[in-house]
Amino acid sequence: MNDQVWWITGASSGIGAALARALAARGAKLILSGRNVAALEVVASDCGAGTMILPFEATDYAAIPAIAQQAWDWCGRIDGLVNNAGISQRSLAIETDFSVYQKIIAVDLLAPIALTQALLPRMVGAGGGQIIAISSVAGIAGVPLRSAYSAAKHGLIGYHDSVRAENEHLGLKILVVAPGSVQTNVSRNALNADGSVRGESDAAIDNGLSPDFAAAQMLAAVDAGTRELVVAEGAEAAIADLRRKDPDALFDRMSTMVQAGYAAQMKATSSS
Repeated sequence: MNDQVWWITGASSGIGAALARALAARGAKLILSGRNVAALEVVASDCGAGTMILPFEATDYAAIPAIAQQAWDWCGRIDGLVNNAGISQRSLAIETDFSVYQKIIAVDLLAPIALTQALLPRMVGAGGGQIIAISSVAGIAGVPLRSAYSAAKHGLIGYHDSVRAENEHLGLKILVVAPGSVQTNVSRNALNADGSVRGESDAAIDNGLSPDFAAAQMLAAVDAGTRELVVAEGAEAAIADLRRKDPDALFDRMSTMVQAGYAAQMKATSSS
C-alpha cells in the first residue's frame, strides 16, 4: 500500500483511527475525515507526513460532491475508501421516536452511499481501487435494542454488495466488514429512544476486541481479496454464522434473550 491514497471517515477514534495508523505503517497517504478536528489532528500526528485532515458533516449531502473533488485533487486519485463513520442505538423499537431512525439511517447508510456515489465514477474511471465498508454483526442479524442501527447496517451491506457486483470486473474491490464488540465509543455515543446520547459504555464493548486487532484483520482481508469479513468472537461470531445456517434458531435465541431481561438490564445500566 506504499504511496496509495486512502480516505477514512470516522477517523478520529476507534476502528477508523486504528486503520489510519495501520495504513500509515504500510506507507499509505491518508485523508482523515470526521467532525472532531482536534481528535483528527492527534491521529494525523500518529500517522506522520502524508496526511490530510478533511473534516465535514457526513449528512450534508449537497456538500459531498465538492468535498469528494477536494479529496481527489489532493493527490489526483484515491486508491482506497473506508466508509466507517456511524452511530448506534440502545432502545426498544416500540419506545423509539421516529427521529432516531431518521438520524441513524442518515448517518450510517445515506452518508456513506452519498460519498461512495461521489467517488465511484472517478475510481472506476481510474482503473478501480478498494472500498472497505464497516457494517456490523447487527447488519447481518437484527438484534435487540438496535432496530434502527440494524436497518442501516443491513442496508450498507446490500448497497456495497450491489456496487461490487456491478464494478468488480472493472477493478473495484469491496470488502464488507461486520465487527462485533470492539473497544470503541460506539455504545457511549449510541442514541436512546428519545434521541439523547446514551453517555455510557457497556461491558460487551469494554471487553471487546482491540481496534488495532480489528484493523489488522481487515487489512489482512484486503491483502487476501476477501469480500466479506466478520470480526467477532464467541457468541457474536456465532450470531452471524447462525443467521445464515439456521435463522429460525437465531430468531428463537434473540426472543429468549429479551424475555430473559436483556433489554431491562441494558436500561438499568444506562440509568445507574
